[in-house]
Amino acid sequence: MSKQVPFLQKAYQEQVVPALIKSRSYGNKHEVPKLVKITLNTGIDADADKNQIADVQRDLSAIAGQKAVLSKSKKAISNFKLRQGQVVGSYVTLRGEAMWNFLYRLLAVALPTIRDFRGVPTRLDGQGNYTLGVSDFTIFPEIVVENVKKSMGLDITIVTTAKTDDEGRELLQLLGMPFRRTEAAKTAA
Repeated sequence: MSKQVPFLQKAYQEQVVPALIKSRSYGNKHEVPKLVKITLNTGIDADADKNQIADVQRDLSAIAGQKAVLSKSKKAISNFKLRQGQVVGSYVTLRGEAMWNFLYRLLAVALPTIRDFRGVPTRLDGQGNYTLGVSDFTIFPEIVVENVKKSMGLDITIVTTAKTDDEGRELLQLLGMPFRRTEAAKTAA
């Protein structure tokens, strides 16, 4: 029994790698940037009760397809009414097949459901990695809106092996990331 390769990973191997080798003139296919991991992260209010924390962890786990981990504060900060060891967030790190499946669901299902969607920002972090902030996590079909008591935001970080922002942007664009069109591109079109 052969294992099924995720759709986006197959597209990466068959279409994106040859396109990047051609456009960037890499001498070796191992020079082509690839995805390393995707991290999903959300914050939790300091005054949240155990039920709200459990709901956030359940929802983030449903979105990611694997169990979310709770983040706890390392030290107490009195100005923020924060005690040491208090739950302040939840995160999931996706690699391998889970990463490819999540990215496909993000690009093909979740982002197109955003009202008045005009693309995602084009800025990367300077090292070829991309972070996207989603203000409402209910865009994912795994979330039952009736069960959500409080809406939360979600940070999605896509880590690549690209050395520059241009390489990372081209990799993500070839994978189907709907970047916003810049003003220069709009006037030329």
